[in-house]
Amino acid sequence: MFAGVNLTILPNMNPPPYQEYAQVCIDEGIKVVETAGNNPARLLKDINLIKMLKDGGVEVVIHKCIAVRHALSAEKAGVDIISMDGMECGGHPGEDDVGNFVLLAKAAKKLSIPFIASGGVGDGKQLVAALSLGAIGVNMGTRFGVTQECAKWKKNVKQWMVDHTEKDTTIVLRPFVNSTRVINNEIAQAVNRVEREKGADVKFEDLMALMAGTRGRQAEADDDPEAGILTAGQVIGLIDDIPTCKELVDRFMAEAEVTLASVNHFTAKSRL
Repeated sequence: MFAGVNLTILPNMNPPPYQEYAQVCIDEGIKVVETAGNNPARLLKDINLIKMLKDGGVEVVIHKCIAVRHALSAEKAGVDIISMDGMECGGHPGEDDVGNFVLLAKAAKKLSIPFIASGGVGDGKQLVAALSLGAIGVNMGTRFGVTQECAKWKKNVKQWMVDHTEKDTTIVLRPFVNSTRVINNEIAQAVNRVEREKGADVKFEDLMALMAGTRGRQAEADDDPEAGILTAGQVIGLIDDIPTCKELVDRFMAEAEVTLASVNHFTAKSRL
């Protein structure tokens, strides 16, 4: 089994040492790296992150994209697999607002390298749908966050996800072309309120205290789902329990098998 690392390279006024992070991945013998948030071939003026990782022994570079045009650029730059991220996802869905039902089908038409379906996935029926649309698999973030093994989210945060629906997320930071899907808690509502009231005059400084990452991490540590910004996808509408990872995967695959059998039965009957 390979260890994998996600390396998010978002634009930042004071950027972290991304090149050093990549070097740590190489030094530790990581074989699979997923990049996201920016063009990995243009990390800095003179650094092609894809080439650096590949030359350092990383065997598979995955790049997360929210648009097929970005995926085509990443394919041309040399990534091995694309993670196509629909607008349903938690975190950064981009600005295009295209859901996976269209995004995956278009990716299948345009890409010549494999792609994974990301965003909004929570059950086995969706795996069959994603495979039918051309994906080679699915990526689940929020759903695995609501499992017994997840230590980052504790009891109250997980229960918040169980008790709420697909309508209980919101987008913040859209005025800054940095849209972020988060749970629609008290802090997120305060951010949206400032964005509405300030309109075109809103500045990030107006939101810094609410959006602070330290505040979100403290909310997780305190197990208070209302006290900070917490990213999650619309898939919370499909979450109604807190299983172990094994229980989740076993159920997920059983759902996929039943769904696939049903599809095969339908297609067989249609040929009669």
